[in-house]
Amino acid sequence: MFNVLFLCSGNSARSIMAEAILNREGMGKFKAYSAGSQPRGEVHPFTADLLERLNYDVSQFHSKNWKEFAQPNAPKMDFVFTVCDQVAAEVCPVWPGQPLTAHWGLPDPVQAVGNEIERRLAFSEAYRMLRNRISIFVSLPMKSLDHLALQNSLDEIGKNTDSGAQV
Repeated sequence: MFNVLFLCSGNSARSIMAEAILNREGMGKFKAYSAGSQPRGEVHPFTADLLERLNYDVSQFHSKNWKEFAQPNAPKMDFVFTVCDQVAAEVCPVWPGQPLTAHWGLPDPVQAVGNEIERRLAFSEAYRMLRNRISIFVSLPMKSLDHLALQNSLDEIGKNTDSGAQV
């Protein structure tokens, strides 16, 4: 079982979605977590609504600080992914165990402007991009890739702007 941490600044949308997706897609192989450098303290209502409509149990999600995962008693992470540019530019805590890291940045749906339909569409698009990236990630042959090849694959997944093509 691999532990994966998704980081974002607010931990209210993208990182929460990524946690939900990986826990479903990688069931039995991955355990996903999410956190933020400046957590908003709540899951964005559009995130919760979208996940609920997709049959996720939203009661398990809450916005939390990334420091929670840098503590000695925290689960040891095998992978840490940033999903927003702001966090990628910040100085992150030192993660015990030296996990593989990659930046999988995508637009923040919380910052979307327009009417409610347009803003909800931004959340759906973020979900789609994350699901595509995570689907590629879970299909990687972890046991047959050496450390460098795995790191290169993780970086390529993050560079995939459409997130629909295979790496």
